[in-house]
Amino acid sequence: MPAVPSPRAPLPIPSGPCVLLKHGEIFLKGRNRHLFTERLHDNLRGALRGIGGSTWIKSGQNVTVLGGEVPLEDLVERARRVIGFNSVEPALRVPSTVSDITETAVEALTAARAERPSISFAVRVKRRNKRFEMTSSQFERFLGARVREALGPLPVNLSSPDVLVSVEVDHKESYVSWTRHPGPGGLPVGSSGRALVLLSGGYDSPVAAYRAMRRGLRCDFVHFTGAPYTNAASVYKAYALARELNRYQPGGRLHVIALGHAQKQLAIAGAGRLQVVAQRRLMVRAASALAGRTRAEALVTGDSLGQVASQTLANMAAVDEAATLPVLRPLVGWEKQEIIDEARSIGTAEISVLPDEDCCKLLAPPRVSLRAGLTNLHTVEKRLDLDDVVDGLLRDVQVMYPGVPGEEAEPDADGQDHGLASGHPVPATCATGQSGMVPS
Repeated sequence: MPAVPSPRAPLPIPSGPCVLLKHGEIFLKGRNRHLFTERLHDNLRGALRGIGGSTWIKSGQNVTVLGGEVPLEDLVERARRVIGFNSVEPALRVPSTVSDITETAVEALTAARAERPSISFAVRVKRRNKRFEMTSSQFERFLGARVREALGPLPVNLSSPDVLVSVEVDHKESYVSWTRHPGPGGLPVGSSGRALVLLSGGYDSPVAAYRAMRRGLRCDFVHFTGAPYTNAASVYKAYALARELNRYQPGGRLHVIALGHAQKQLAIAGAGRLQVVAQRRLMVRAASALAGRTRAEALVTGDSLGQVASQTLANMAAVDEAATLPVLRPLVGWEKQEIIDEARSIGTAEISVLPDEDCCKLLAPPRVSLRAGLTNLHTVEKRLDLDDVVDGLLRDVQVMYPGVPGEEAEPDADGQDHGLASGHPVPATCATGQSGMVPS
């Protein structure tokens, strides 16, 4: 008779270092939460591209577990830039037994006390496996007692401990963490659609782009330069800013439009004190037309109400009237210092302070109208063939792919890679077939 096969031995529970990623706002979603989670995991996989080793992602209830054959600090650094995670916690994965969890918690606090002898601690347990032999509060008290037995009278501080040991008890495996980094929070990039950001070289528009991303918008960028009357410094800054912002999202394209000739046409048409508002109206006209090519459903600007003369309520309304898409202003109620602080935290401030030739200052009058009337603006614009002007602006647009170092460019809709730089200067192919250099 053939031998009866022996029962298969249970697979060992994997253990070792991993990263716990706590979900942000998507936990509020209902039946379509899985769509947001899928988008979040797609973005995480994109952020891990080129990390230099194999990785794995495991989905749980309002949490994602990340691991792989790469240094833990590299996983943490990449994950901290993925919008949609509230916190990033290096952890150890252990079997869901009282002894394994207890041993790991004691070892963690032993290592922490070796670095800082006078630390206080607390234990928080989240029990996803309701069949676990203790309730969350019972296990917290049990772990606290075992820690004090092993390490002596270590002070307990339940409100603001120096070290918070967090335990997540799942069915087969559990996670013990004692360090946490804040994540960006928000909604996964791309879950709310696409937007086109009017990206200048200052503090405001990059921060507005980041805030739009946190509301789930995937962003492409358009930068208006004063060429041929200004140099290329502002393009270099826009490229560097877009590259930094692309660390938080799947790579967005940068479109560069030379506005100088059109600005001069407005001045010749008698814009006068309306010059700045008139050229901003021209920018949103061109951006609205460009949005059709990028599948964007809204424009994003860095306007802050009352910050400069062109950003009064009346002037914002005058600009909006020229747009064919919603104009979103994430910073409309922010103070300048708040914007600068945010720019520092997301890594764009050091780029924004670099010198450039801003196209908005080109041909600007000594005094800007605080209440640009639509009747007067329409009169100036009727002296130009605006459709022809916009067509000319878009005909000569440059398209660039500011990339994250170590990552490849995202191909355009036609499947062609129009040149991106992954940290090195390369030719950036223009829509006209010409080439120019993009900054590293």
